[in-house]
Amino acid sequence: MKAITMSLHKRTGLEGEKRAQAFLRRQGYTILETNWSSLYGELDIIAEKAGQLIFAEVKARRGADTEAALANITAAKQERMLKAIYHYLDHRGLDWDSPWRIDVIAVALDSSGGARIAHVEDAFDW
Repeated sequence: MKAITMSLHKRTGLEGEKRAQAFLRRQGYTILETNWSSLYGELDIIAEKAGQLIFAEVKARRGADTEAALANITAAKQERMLKAIYHYLDHRGLDWDSPWRIDVIAVALDSSGGARIAHVEDAFDW
């Protein structure tokens, strides 16, 4: 029987999401959902803080630099995220005008097991 191994890319992404969730909790956010899927794509982290919903996109990379991860969110990805967010709001019976924002969390995982995290609030300034 052939063993199935998770790709390095997938492991990096999962580790980055785990680190991002822990980071947000330490900052006082409540994690509501993770990896919420819709027809338009996946929302990595849905959190709440001070009555505002936060839709956090997590980008993780191996190395010391978070900039490469932040630069990897294309206009097409932003559009898919926005559609997924509206679908989430509809699915939960929430008004589109309710307070929410999109954050980006870049996680740079180093070879010693450490991580650098950059959190950009209201990243796309909708």
